[in-house]
Amino acid sequence: MIHSMTGYAVVQRDLGPAILHLELKSVNSRYLDIGFRVGEELRFLEMPLRELIAARIGRGKFECRGGLMPSAGGSNARELAANPELLAQLADLQSQVRAVLPQAAPLSVGEILRWPGMLGDQSVAQATLQTECLALAAKALDEFVATRAREGEKLAAMILERVARMRQLVADAAPLLPRALAEYQERLSTRLREAVANLDEERIRQEIGVYATRIDIAEELTRLATHLDELERVLKKGGAVGKRLDFLMQELNREANTLSSKSVSSEITAIGLEMKLLIEQMREQIQNLE
Repeated sequence: MIHSMTGYAVVQRDLGPAILHLELKSVNSRYLDIGFRVGEELRFLEMPLRELIAARIGRGKFECRGGLMPSAGGSNARELAANPELLAQLADLQSQVRAVLPQAAPLSVGEILRWPGMLGDQSVAQATLQTECLALAAKALDEFVATRAREGEKLAAMILERVARMRQLVADAAPLLPRALAEYQERLSTRLREAVANLDEERIRQEIGVYATRIDIAEELTRLATHLDELERVLKKGGAVGKRLDFLMQELNREANTLSSKSVSSEITAIGLEMKLLIEQMREQIQNLE
C-alpha cells in the first residue's frame, strides 16, 4: 500500500484523575524528523514514544503533542474545591515575586485554577501513565497510518491517471516520425537542389540519412514506455516508494526533454511539452509519498 507523508490523528483516554491527550500530525520531508511538544509529566516517555513511532513511520516531518488535562467527568464537589494549602502557597510566592518585581503581572483566576493539584489530586502513577500512554500512542498510530494510507491511495490514483495519458502520448508520437521525416526530407532536398545545382541525389540521401539518425526518437519512446512500466510496478508493489518514484521522474523528464529537442514537427513538440507538464504534476504528488 502507498502511504502519503501527510497524516493526522487525535486520541484521548480517561485515566480517572486526568485525561491523557495525544495528537499526531506530519507533513512531507526527505527523512524522518520526529518532534515532541508534550507536558512535563510526559517528558520521560519521549524515547519509548520515539521508538514506537520510528517502527511505524518511514519518512516525514512528524510532530507528537500530548499532555494531561483535568478530568471533568469524574469531578465532584470536593474535587472542585480549591486546595487551600496550595492556594496559600501561591499567594505567598506571588507576594515575594512582586516585592522584588512590582511590575510583574498577578496570577489570573484561570491560571490559578489550572495549577496542577489546585482542583484536587490529578496525579497519575508514573508506571500507570507509561502503560496507558504507550497503549494510546499505538492506537493513535493505527489511526494515523490509516489516514496516510487513504491519502496515499488518492495520490497513487492521480499519478496512474497521468501515466495512462503519457502512454497515450507515446503511442501517438511513434507514427509521427516517419511522416515528419518524409516532409523534412522533401523540404531539405528542395533547398539543397536550389543551393547546389550540381549536388547529386546520392549525396542528398546521405545527408538526410545522417540527419534522420540524429532526430530518431524511437529510442526515447522505448525508454519512456519502460520507465512508465516501472512506475506502475512500483506503485502496485507499495511500501516506501517516494524516493524510487522521484528518481523515475528525473528519468522521464530527461527522455521528454530529449524528445522535444529532437522534434522536427509541431505535433511531436506539443507531445513533448505535454509530457513535461504531466511529469511535473506527478512529481508534485510524489513529493508527498513516503
